[in-house]
Amino acid sequence: MHQRSGNFWRDSIALRGSATPLVAIDVFIIGILAYLVCLLSTWYESMFQTRLGLEVAPHELAGAILGLLLVLRTNAGYERWWESRKLWGGIVNQSRNLVINAVNFGPDDQRWRDEFTSWAIAFPFVCRNSLRGERAGSDLEAVVGKDGLDELRNAQHMPSFVAGKMAALLQEARIRHKMDSFAFLQIDTQRAQLIDHIGGCERILKTPLPSAYSISIRRFIMFFLLTLPFALLHRVEIIWIIPLVTMLVAYPLISLDHIGETLQDPFSKRSLNHLPLDEISKTIDTNLRAINPPETIPALVRESA
Repeated sequence: MHQRSGNFWRDSIALRGSATPLVAIDVFIIGILAYLVCLLSTWYESMFQTRLGLEVAPHELAGAILGLLLVLRTNAGYERWWESRKLWGGIVNQSRNLVINAVNFGPDDQRWRDEFTSWAIAFPFVCRNSLRGERAGSDLEAVVGKDGLDELRNAQHMPSFVAGKMAALLQEARIRHKMDSFAFLQIDTQRAQLIDHIGGCERILKTPLPSAYSISIRRFIMFFLLTLPFALLHRVEIIWIIPLVTMLVAYPLISLDHIGETLQDPFSKRSLNHLPLDEISKTIDTNLRAINPPETIPALVRESA
C-alpha cells in the first residue's frame, strides 16, 4: 500500500482513516455534560446571586501534563506499529532471498522448485491469518493443494507448519539431490529467520501496553474534561458556548487516546491504520512467482483489505 500525497482541505474533512467516527459519541457526551453544567450554573446564580465556577489556572497546568502523557502514549504505540512493519519487511526480504537461493543453488528439479516456492508463497498469508486469529483461507488450496490446506487448518501454529514443510524439502534436496552443504545451511538459515520475524510479531501482539497506564490516562482525561466547564464559567461571558468549547478541547484529547490505543494492535483490520498485510502478502506472492514462475501453481486470487 502506497501512502498518497495528502491534500490539506481533503484530509481535514476526511472520515476514512480518521478517528472522528470512533470518538464522535464520546465527544458528544462530553458536550451534553458541559451543557448540564451550564444549566446548573444558571440555577445556582439565580438562587445565590453568584456564578458557580473553579479557577482556570490548575487546568492550564493539568492540560500541559495531559498533553505530554498522550504524546508519550502515542509514541509508544507508534513504536510498536513501526517495529511490526520492520518485521514484515524482514519477511518480504527473507522470502525473496529464500526462493532466489533455492532456485539458483537448489536441485535442478522443477517439481522441487515449484513445491518449495508454493510453500514460500503460502508463508506470509498464513502469518497474516495467524496474527489475526483466522484459519487458512480456501484460496490457499490453489497453492498448496487440498491435502496441504487440510494440514494447515489442523496445524496448531500455521507459520511453523509451513516452515517445517520447507525444512523437509531442503532435507530432501540435501539427501536425495545431493545439494551442496554450504548452500543448504545458507537457505535453512534464511528459512529459520522467517520464524524469528513472525515470533517478533507475536511478541508485539501478545504484549500490549500495561492496562494500568491506559486506565490512569483515561481517568485523567475524564476528570479534566468534566471539570473544564466549571473553569470556563469565570472566563466566558456567554456561558452557552461552553459546551462547544469543551467539545473542541475533548475532540483532540479523546482522538489521541484512541489512536494510542489502536496502534497497540497493528495487525487487526479493526484497528485504525492497521498494517496492510494483505497488500504485503500479495507483493511477496508476485515477487516469488517472478523469481520462479511455477508451472503447477495457479494464480492466487485474494480479496482486497
